[in-house]
Amino acid sequence: MTAPPKRPSDQEGFFWKTKTLEEMSNAEWESLCDGCARCCLEKLEDEDTGKIYFTHISCKLLDAGLCTCKDYPNRSDQVPDCVRLTPENVRTLNWLPPSCGYRLVAEGRDLYWWHPLISGDPNTVHEAGVSVRGRVEGTELDVNDADLEDHIVRWPALLPKRAQLKKRPKMLGKTTKA
Repeated sequence: MTAPPKRPSDQEGFFWKTKTLEEMSNAEWESLCDGCARCCLEKLEDEDTGKIYFTHISCKLLDAGLCTCKDYPNRSDQVPDCVRLTPENVRTLNWLPPSCGYRLVAEGRDLYWWHPLISGDPNTVHEAGVSVRGRVEGTELDVNDADLEDHIVRWPALLPKRAQLKKRPKMLGKTTKA
């Protein structure tokens, strides 16, 4: 899901800790998206092992600078194999990045400090180095499916060290005087 992250205005507290995925309102559900856009990268699956390999090639609808879908409401019409996340399928999809808010909540884990619901700032996902911003090398329109193997990268399945910290580093996102 790559809708622009929004904090639900009608929700007090940490709803993802007190509600099941099924109990969440649509606004709460959508706000679980951290805006990393890693799920919008093209992926390959080894048919023998089931292992997922991420590429640095994105869906044709991804705005890689903003990390949002260019046509979120109509994405399934334009990209028939776009997977809409639901409470049922987030528990079984093996390709969701380990940092994904949907995956974390489905596994009973908490969100990271950089998640917009925690930080209150949609830019912290970029500051923490979690998003695809600046890392996408093209879209599915630019690369043939047969050539995707040449674009496999490891970073989408990993979490940068600064993103793993318990809280926001003091100097992250701030400039210093020389």
